[in-house]
Amino acid sequence: MNGAVLMPTYGQPENDSKAMAVLAEAFPGREIVGVDCQVLIRQHGSLHCITMQYPKL
Repeated sequence: MNGAVLMPTYGQPENDSKAMAVLAEAFPGREIVGVDCQVLIRQHGSLHCITMQYPKL
C-alpha cells in the first residue's frame, strides 16, 4: 500500500468525491482507494478498525 491511500466512503457520492479530491491533492502521485465503510459504521467502527495491526502471538 505504499503507493496508495485508503479512504473510507459512506455512500454519499458528492461528499466522498470531495474528500477523495482533497486527499489526491494532499498525496500527489498516490492512488486514492475508496473503501465502502457503511456496514462498519453501523457496527460502531470504520476503516481504522479493520486495518489495525495485531501482534504476532
